[in-house]
Amino acid sequence: MRLRFVLALLVSFAACSAHLPAQDLAPRAYVITPVNSNAITITWSFFDGGLNFNGTVPIANATGTYYVSILSVYHTLNFFGRSSNITASLPYAVGNFQGDVVGQSRSIYRSGLLDSTFLFSVNLMGGPAMQPKEMVKWKQKRLLGISLKVVTPTGQYSGAKLINWGSIRWAFKPDLGYSERWGHWVLDGYAGVWFYTANSAAFAGPTTQSQSEAPIGSLEGHLSYDVKPRLWLSLDGNFWWGGVASLSGIQNAKTEQTGSRVGGTASFPISEHQSMKVSYSDGTYIRFGGNYQSISVARQYSWVGWPKRE
Repeated sequence: MRLRFVLALLVSFAACSAHLPAQDLAPRAYVITPVNSNAITITWSFFDGGLNFNGTVPIANATGTYYVSILSVYHTLNFFGRSSNITASLPYAVGNFQGDVVGQSRSIYRSGLLDSTFLFSVNLMGGPAMQPKEMVKWKQKRLLGISLKVVTPTGQYSGAKLINWGSIRWAFKPDLGYSERWGHWVLDGYAGVWFYTANSAAFAGPTTQSQSEAPIGSLEGHLSYDVKPRLWLSLDGNFWWGGVASLSGIQNAKTEQTGSRVGGTASFPISEHQSMKVSYSDGTYIRFGGNYQSISVARQYSWVGWPKRE
C-alpha cells in the first residue's frame, strides 16, 4: 500500500507540475494599472523534465514532456479607494510521461483541462485607485499589497487513473507582495502560504482513499529593468518548502517538498494594445517532486474601458 501511495503521489506530481502552485514565477504581479483596465492573455508553455523521488520508490528514468495553454482574463477596479484586480485563468494541457517501474518501462498520454485559477489582489500602500489621466502623472515608489489565489477542482480527474490533470481539491494562497522602484529598476518580493483541502478520491490501487497535504510556504523575488516604456527584462527566483502528504491519515515524511527555481522574463510591446512576454525557468534544487525546464510565450491584448480599433 505504501508503494502504491508514493507512486500515485509522485506520478501525479509529474502530470501536474505544469501548474504546481508553489513553483510560480510572476514578476511585477503587484504593479498598479488604471481603474477599469482589462486584458485577455493567451499563454503557451512547454515543460520538459523529470521527478526527484528522494529514494522513496524503485522508479528510474521518470520523465515528462507536456504543453499547457492558458486563457486568462484580467480586470481592475476601485476597492474602497485602493487599486485592485481580478484574474481568472483556464488551462488545458497535453503530455506524455514515461519511466521504469521495478525494471519495467511504462508510458502514458494525457490531455484535458487543468484546475482553473482565480486571483484577487488589492493594494494597501502606494497605489490608490486611479483613472488613466491620474495614472499618467503618477510615479511608482513603494507598493505593498495582498492577494488571495484560489485553485478550483474543475480539471479532468478520475480516481481510477494514476495520472490526472485535475486534483478534485481546493487550494488557497494568501500572499503579501512588495514592490519598489528606483529609476529604471524594480524590485519585487512576495511571501505566501498554500493551503489545501483533502482529495477524497485519491488513487490507491484498486480503491480510492482520502489524501491530504500540509501547507506549503513560498517566497518569490524579481529584479527587473525598464529598457523603455512597456519593454522590460526580469531575473526571477523562488523557494518553497512543506507539503508533507498523508493517505487516510498516515503521513509520509519523505514527501516533504523543498525546492527553488530561477529564470528570466522579457516583456515587449507589439502595438498600442498588444504585447508579448517570453519567460524561461529551471529548477536549481528539488528535494522531492517535479524538476523540469519551462519555456512560456504569452500574447496579451489590453485596453481601458471598451476596446478601440487599431
